[in-house]
Formats: sequence, structure tokens, C-alpha cells
Amino acid sequence: MAASEGGTAGLSHDISPSRDLPATVAALKNPTNQITYDESCMDRHPQGDPSKRAFSYFILTIGRCMLAAGLRLFACKVILSMSASKDVLAMASLEMDVSSIAAGNTVTVKWRGKPVFVRNRTEADIKLANSVSLSELRDPETDEARATNPTYLIVVGVCTHLGCVPLPGAGDYGGWFCPCHGSHYDISGRIRKGPAPRNLEVPKYAWINDTRVVIG
Repeated sequence: MAASEGGTAGLSHDISPSRDLPATVAALKNPTNQITYDESCMDRHPQGDPSKRAFSYFILTIGRCMLAAGLRLFACKVILSMSASKDVLAMASLEMDVSSIAAGNTVTVKWRGKPVFVRNRTEADIKLANSVSLSELRDPETDEARATNPTYLIVVGVCTHLGCVPLPGAGDYGGWFCPCHGSHYDISGRIRKGPAPRNLEVPKYAWINDTRVVIG
């Protein structure tokens, strides 16, 4: 019986960890099914802690304000970059006095980087321009539609073929002649012969009085 007890005592294990050994080494030397877990570190706080809401709303409000300010600044820069500068706006219109142009003469002015012909037409010029039948024209336009003040014809001095500058008072029709490829325009700036497909462009203009006009 004693031997039995001694044998049983010899088979028993000391499950208490040794203070001289690390916990992991002690666990390997003394395996047991009596395992306990420390769940104190596994506590979870509920979402939306009321004590944190004010701070969260404050941070969100500041972030949204900064985003709105950034978008506004970006939009302003884009709009300003697309707007015309002061020098461009100054070139958008041109006011001139035509009283110094002698009858039958043509003056060339610069508008938006392009030459503009202003011709003081004689009574014979006006009569000749109105005598042309529209059926004879490649780009039919009446002289009245092209010159609101019959005495002065205002056209852009750029050939509608390839952009050359026609010569005033030249050509077969007494208007303009393009030396580049031989386009002939009449006294109303209408194409009459040559490769140009359209009449000389009439820019937008308005008369302030009988002698002053604003082009553009």
C-alpha cells in the first residue's frame, strides 16, 4: 500500500509554476488543462461615445470649412485665368474718327491683331456696288447689308483664301486684289474672281455719330 502510495506520489506533477522559470517554460514543463484567461484587456467601448461627439463634430466642421475654402479658391483662380486681361479688353474695341479719310481713299487700322480697311467711297463707288446683280456673286450679299453707312465700307483686310492681305484700289473690280493667289474683290469687298471662297469679313461696328465709329 505504501509502495502504491509512493508510486502514485511519484507520478504526481507540481502544476504550480516555478518562480525561477519564465511562465512559458514553466507551462511547457507542467502541462495542465486548468487554463485561465485575462479578459480585462478585451473590454470594448461602445461606438459613438457621447463624451467624444463634441470634439468629433468640431474636427469635421473645421475640415469641411477648409475644403470649401480650398474649392472656392481653386474655382476663382480657374475663372480668373479664363478671363481676358486688361490689355486684351483694350484691344477688343477700337474707336476712330473717319472724317480725315479723303473720298476714294482707304485707311488701314489694326484691330485685334488684324488689319481693317476703312474706305471712304465716292458716289460712283456706291452706285457701282449697288448695280451688281446677286446672281453674279459667289458669296451673295447686298452692299446695303455690308455697309450700314454707305459712304464708309469697313472690312477685315484678310483674304478668305489663305489669309494674305489684299491690296486696296487694285484688281479688275476696283476694290482689292490679293497678290498671293489672285483673288479679286469689288468696291464692296465681295469676291468676284479667284480662289477665295467668301467675301471679305465685315467686323462688328457701331457709329457714334456721322464721323466716329467703334469697331468691335
